[in-house]
Amino acid sequence: MKGFIGARQTTLANEISLTGIGVHSGAPVSLTLCPADSDTGLRFLISNDDDADGVEIAADQQCVSGVTLCTVLGDGNGASVATVEHVLAALRGLGVDNALIEIDSGEVPIMDGSAAPFVEAIDEVGIAELEAPRRFLKVLKPICVEENGAVGELTPYNGFHLDVEIDFETPLIGKQNLSIELNPGAFRRDISRARTFGFMRTSSSSGPPALHSVPPSTTPSPSAEDRVINREGLRYADEFVRHKALDAVGDLALAGAPILGAYRSRRGGHRLNALVLKELFADPDAWTMVEAPRYRDVRHAELTPGLAAAHFAADRS
Repeated sequence: MKGFIGARQTTLANEISLTGIGVHSGAPVSLTLCPADSDTGLRFLISNDDDADGVEIAADQQCVSGVTLCTVLGDGNGASVATVEHVLAALRGLGVDNALIEIDSGEVPIMDGSAAPFVEAIDEVGIAELEAPRRFLKVLKPICVEENGAVGELTPYNGFHLDVEIDFETPLIGKQNLSIELNPGAFRRDISRARTFGFMRTSSSSGPPALHSVPPSTTPSPSAEDRVINREGLRYADEFVRHKALDAVGDLALAGAPILGAYRSRRGGHRLNALVLKELFADPDAWTMVEAPRYRDVRHAELTPGLAAAHFAADRS
């Protein structure tokens, strides 16, 4: 790219089709990521046998209808799609602004438990620039939510920074922290491959019905307090907190635009992420939308460094 990297909106260069199973539903799923026009944003299109056109649900915080074990979006009329966080993390993490996510089930396939399969598929087809300028959600003042020992906070920042901490009683995990300046290269390298995890003591009849259908090599699930049961082992020494950061990227994608701000999460999860966005949008003085200048109209040296650093598609490191 020339000049101001990240100045224009992006979409996928071609369609991507993937298949898998829903980790909570156990149902087979076919999913297609499709290019979309400027200002479409990220949207799900759910196939419906009773409706040839399907049902569209925007990847928007106003559509969040569930946050137990995963993030669920609904249209208010009964249609919903679950476990949206990993595919949204892949799209937002790589700087894709506009895409239509066609799906024939009510849950996004779990794949290997991370965003890596979606990232690899997006990298395979590439990302295309559109003519419209990119729009960012700029945090103007601190927003903080505290609930049951969990703390989530968005603060003004000239870029996008994540600071995530988890604290589990099990000695295998304990307290882990990840602080990272996020761009597509860092997302691809440091976060995208981190897999979801669960505990064998909770994967009973009360847990996700499809958990035992997922190959044991795909999730870093501790079997008890001190060991990982999958054959591959951990992909990162601190894979658990990195996956929480991945979830945060996907959940924060529901802001509807790349964020200019810093996000801090302590002992958080999908519910906390959703509550922070809800609190942010409830205060019109806490945020604003800013538009990146067209690089043809200004010199590179004149541009705001934070805008240039945030969310661009050219970085393949």
